[in-house]
Amino acid sequence: MNFSISSKLLLSHLSVVSKVVNTKNTISILDNFLFSLEGDKLIITGSDQETILTTSVEVNFAEGEGTFAVNVKSLLELLKEIPDQPLEFSVDKNFAIELKYQNGHFDFSGIDGNEFPQKEEHGDMVESIVMPVKELQESIDYTLFAVGTEEMRRIMMGIYWDIKEDNITFVASDTHKLVRFENARLKPGITSSFILPSKPASILNGIIGKSDGDVKITFDSKSATFETENFTLTCRFINGKYPNYNSVIPQNNPFVISIDRVSLLNAVKRVSVFSSAGGMIKFDIDENQLKLTAENLDFMKKAEETVVCDYAGERMAIGFNDEKLIEILSNINSDIVVIKLLDPTRAGIFVPDSQPEGEDLLMLLMPMML
Repeated sequence: MNFSISSKLLLSHLSVVSKVVNTKNTISILDNFLFSLEGDKLIITGSDQETILTTSVEVNFAEGEGTFAVNVKSLLELLKEIPDQPLEFSVDKNFAIELKYQNGHFDFSGIDGNEFPQKEEHGDMVESIVMPVKELQESIDYTLFAVGTEEMRRIMMGIYWDIKEDNITFVASDTHKLVRFENARLKPGITSSFILPSKPASILNGIIGKSDGDVKITFDSKSATFETENFTLTCRFINGKYPNYNSVIPQNNPFVISIDRVSLLNAVKRVSVFSSAGGMIKFDIDENQLKLTAENLDFMKKAEETVVCDYAGERMAIGFNDEKLIEILSNINSDIVVIKLLDPTRAGIFVPDSQPEGEDLLMLLMPMML
């Protein structure tokens, strides 16, 4: 089996596929890329057992067909040191590989590609929807930062897709913060739900980041396949029932603050330098002003800053974690952010002051004890 391919083209595709491969695998074959030569197409696959990412590239020349596997780390390190030029691969029946380039060649061993785990086909009750790339990327961008990371709460380690006939709601929470993004521009025409793990969500976001067009999503009760023009990603869902997210969102927070988002974000970043290990920022809210306070009693440090806002309610004080507050303010794409409060013990609601037609973005942050 022989083929020729551009080093730059091959490296760009391998770099993307490598993101699915774990640094440590329980099955040694998963330390490798799977290569399949079919006609003038080279199909490249990476897997961590839970997620499989596949791409295909056209080769300049091909002779024969077959499959073989090559160590991910070794091949990437090798290709990064070769300037853009044609590469010639020759693979014999024992999977010995010769890689020729302009001024030299490499000889190394591959592995039988038949040892690589095969992709599982979808079972019964398969559903399919098509989403514009822009809509999918926006949905992941809004929610991914809020996904939980604690293994003890595995059910929270993904983005929940609540699919209705006339909209899709994307939800993520680590129990301290929550994001709910409803997109009514999407009309799936079906009712379903699943939890997309954070790793494939992040990989998917990287794949579609610079592309246009649509993403075809095919799924059953256990897994989903996302198909773009150049990549196919298949992943298993997180098993379990996602909590009732609407039940934790306060329905009546009468004290409303409108404030310049960037001014507030920058003020929080400045005063948080002086916060304690718990990272609390205290909000003292009075008529048309919001005073931020952070202090570290262990080191006798304290910072205060006042930001002008639009507020006409009762005077109130409430505390929020600085890191989580910065995350929320950084992920709202609006000049003005509206903060809705009830009392110092209830969750604060953060929303843009205006939203595009068909969108409803809401972020929730639990307070800290003052």
